[in-house]
Amino acid sequence: MFPMNTWYVACTPDEITDKPLGRKICGLQIVLYRGREGKVAALEDFCPHRGAALSLGSVVDGNLMCGYHGLVMDCHGKAVSMPMQRVNGFPCIRSYPVEERHGYVWIWPGDAAKADPATIPDLPWSNNPEWAFGGGLYHIQCSYRLMVDNLMDLTHEAYVHVGSIGQNEIDQSPVKTHMEGNQVVTSREMHDIVAPPFWQMAMRAQGLDDQVRVDRWQYSRFTAPGSVLIDVGVALAGQGGINADPAQRVYAIVVDFMTPETETSHWYFWGMARHFKPDDSALTDSIRQGQGAIFNQDLAVLEAQQHNREAFEGRRLLALNIDAGGVRANRILDDMVVAERALPTEAAVG
Repeated sequence: MFPMNTWYVACTPDEITDKPLGRKICGLQIVLYRGREGKVAALEDFCPHRGAALSLGSVVDGNLMCGYHGLVMDCHGKAVSMPMQRVNGFPCIRSYPVEERHGYVWIWPGDAAKADPATIPDLPWSNNPEWAFGGGLYHIQCSYRLMVDNLMDLTHEAYVHVGSIGQNEIDQSPVKTHMEGNQVVTSREMHDIVAPPFWQMAMRAQGLDDQVRVDRWQYSRFTAPGSVLIDVGVALAGQGGINADPAQRVYAIVVDFMTPETETSHWYFWGMARHFKPDDSALTDSIRQGQGAIFNQDLAVLEAQQHNREAFEGRRLLALNIDAGGVRANRILDDMVVAERALPTEAAVG
């Protein structure tokens, strides 16, 4: 199951056009649309008249009209009109708290009374002109937890991503795992190496010699329920790594938001925010294409992994020190689910 009393990325703003958007999130069929003054609203994707999908309807005067018989619902899920019918007594359908921030639309699928917009993750680079961002969306047929595991242990880069970001030094460098507040952090540093092809391209874009020796870093930061932000980059060897002068490094944040669809599928919002050459749109497009190609290599592995986990259900898996970050992240998710399911204590009832 999934934590429900928390914020997930539902979609990107450009996905909601003049038509409603249907999306399954945490097992819930949801429709998102822009109501009055362009504000995003989210309802059950269910017309209370005959059970049609509201996402197949249209937006009319800031309300959502079912495309089957014309029943109109407001942004709170209340029926407001229908041709030749009295609908004031119709029960409301469920509405969900939504917020549009930092280039994403966030949704709270749990208890609406507990939704606090202040707990939406802050993404300071999203509105900073010194940074550039490019990304996309994948619909993946595997559990979102498998993606969390993938991102919290980047050892696989040496094997899955040969020719782009992979290199032998990844597998030869120790990984460390620790907590920073509510974040699980796995870190790996590689010193005095030659950058792999992807980072050589980035170095050339920054005006650096792509054959000089560099220090490389990877810091994966998991925040529940489905965020992994990865500090990545290279700097000229011996100049301070991630803290090097900006002229001597290329620094970026790999942005990953995983939103469960079902137990075996999820929505993966990915991208890269970079702190060099922010005005170079061609570079943004090039990095987006390169990152997309890199992820396509992960896609086959993850979906096959999901298939195997189902085919070999119950098979005991090995746990190694490189798995510590994913193990801690999954433990946090398990604790959140258990806490939400917990019955009220006698003190609370009394």
